[in-house]
Amino acid sequence: MAKQHFWIACLALGALSIYLFVSAPPPLEEKKAADAAIPVERMFEMLKAENDVVRAMWTKEVVGAGKQTGLKFDERWREADVEAGPLPALFLRETAKSLEKNPTPLSLFLGSDYPVNSANRFEGLQLEKFQMVKQTLKPQFFFMPDIQMQVAMFSDVAVVEGCIQCHNKHEQSPKHDWKLNDVMGATTWMYPSGSVSMDELLRTLAALRQSFKDAYESYLEKARKFANPPAIGEHWPAEGYFLPSSEVFMGEIAKRTAPHTLAALSSLASKPQPGSATNKEGGANIVTR
Repeated sequence: MAKQHFWIACLALGALSIYLFVSAPPPLEEKKAADAAIPVERMFEMLKAENDVVRAMWTKEVVGAGKQTGLKFDERWREADVEAGPLPALFLRETAKSLEKNPTPLSLFLGSDYPVNSANRFEGLQLEKFQMVKQTLKPQFFFMPDIQMQVAMFSDVAVVEGCIQCHNKHEQSPKHDWKLNDVMGATTWMYPSGSVSMDELLRTLAALRQSFKDAYESYLEKARKFANPPAIGEHWPAEGYFLPSSEVFMGEIAKRTAPHTLAALSSLASKPQPGSATNKEGGANIVTR
């Protein structure tokens, strides 16, 4: 049995290499429901782990270090007369916009009960679950029957002074007393199925990676038009007025996320998955922990 699990894990890791590190193949045929044996909560956790790595890298090593060497970041970065890049929350928004264009039915957004942009305010069941995230700091997994979506909500904690200052000083912010380690919002993922096949999981991971790449390349495209464009190549902002190329940026993401992602896939491949139970409305049961 151990040998069988070993080969299953090898096959899963080989498939991941094709999807994530080489190139995404054409869409695969839809799998039968019986193949969708991985609870969607496990997929959400893997997506969250990848996003955490990229979010931290962007916040500290691109925005934080870049400001020290002359790069600017602004909420108006998309405007033609603003020579700046996206702030951390806006980089996530760029990633989410790219996901919307991908055929993979994954949605991502950053919401709050005190958002700078009122369109990102949690309401109804999402607000109720967010209050539980704030109280427990534990993720919430639940089903929204009105939109027939599985939802995962993970806390977004203020860990950088710059984020706090930005929100406290922002004229549109409804709250001006944020402090370090406050739960400022929740990274929220949505997917229509309560369970997924390994193929669906790998395609969704690949879609997220592609969205990170699209978001970063949008910034590079803007940076090349600066009056004094940074050198783009092998170096990072901590080394001077530089930006890593898209290949270097994505290579670093692959390097940092590989240990967790590969371990999670290996675990899924080596253990039978019971699948998510369904409720009377046809969606997965509400899971809280």
